[in-house]
Amino acid sequence: MIYPPQNPTELKELIELEEKLEDEEEEDYFDYYYDDPGSEPGTLSIEPDAKPSKIILIDYDANHAVRKINIPPSACISYLEKDTVSWIDIQGLGSETVLKQVGEIFNLHPLLLEEVVNVPQRPKVDDYKEHLLIICQMIRPTPDEDGFETEQVGFVLGKKYLLTFQEDQITDCFDIVRDRIRTNQGKVRQAGPDYLTYLLLDALIDGYFPVAEDYEERIESIEDSIIRNPTRETMEELYNVRRELLALRRLIWPLRNVINLLMRDHSGLVSSEVQIYLRDCYDHVIQLWEIIEAYRELASSLMELYESAMGNRMNEVMKFLTVISTIFNPLTFIAGLYGMNFKHMPELESQWGYYICLAIMAAIAAGLIYFFWRQGWFSPTDTLSKR
Repeated sequence: MIYPPQNPTELKELIELEEKLEDEEEEDYFDYYYDDPGSEPGTLSIEPDAKPSKIILIDYDANHAVRKINIPPSACISYLEKDTVSWIDIQGLGSETVLKQVGEIFNLHPLLLEEVVNVPQRPKVDDYKEHLLIICQMIRPTPDEDGFETEQVGFVLGKKYLLTFQEDQITDCFDIVRDRIRTNQGKVRQAGPDYLTYLLLDALIDGYFPVAEDYEERIESIEDSIIRNPTRETMEELYNVRRELLALRRLIWPLRNVINLLMRDHSGLVSSEVQIYLRDCYDHVIQLWEIIEAYRELASSLMELYESAMGNRMNEVMKFLTVISTIFNPLTFIAGLYGMNFKHMPELESQWGYYICLAIMAAIAAGLIYFFWRQGWFSPTDTLSKR
């Protein structure tokens, strides 16, 4: 048990809580997608609560940039004939007709389209000759900043364009890239779609750091609670943090493989110059990995600190009960001695015998209390607070 139960009912509740938390810890933060048994390859499984698809097109070169919002898929055809870079952002995966039209216009393989539509999936890279598919998970803090939420982003890199597929139509982490294109900052408008892919991946990876910082604050808060007043709620929060860190770890590990594969891509869609830039993304992922591993180890050490704190609390309780018992033991002995039914006991006939007996009992109690006080037994030995 994590801390000593006070009664059988609490013991049962704690056992059930620990079993539940341990089972959840073994599970992933979310279930990866898998095809229904017997389904035909390339089948688009649209979730009932999926948002309707909205297409946002940004077409640019070194001299100009155009942005079109909520356009039909057919409007993208004219831009593919130009010698420009087109970024087609599909927000929402709930319109099967729109998605199939996009697949036909850009000649996407049915399996590729299935991969970007079916969520969630493990971060990965797939080479479809004319297209390079990149699946990543974008994360952001929850509104109450207690944990994080994920959104799958699919990148389909072509020779002159980049398709991005997002689950929702809410604010993402790509606004900084959109501003660079609009204001012509950096070299994005002088480079190809592979450089745009790098910028978007870099922004996506940078979005992990604020979430990691939130866990640092939560772990520090839990540590303070454990030192000052460890409770059952503290244990539950600590288990939740460990479980979320495990899920975050499972997102970062394959993301490292994604960047590593792009750095060694031989399809010709990622230039050698962009592969050099991707090293920076790889370094950021490694840094994130080290941060999350450090937090997981710290969370594990907090479990040991929690057990130590609860054991220290129980020792204080037992010490207090021992002091009380030790004080009353000689008093009980004296009271029991004179409670015996013997006729010839000299003190029973004395006029002051009762008061003398009470005085002796009071003196013994006072002497023991003074002795224990000098030994420091009445002062809480909160060793954790002295760390």
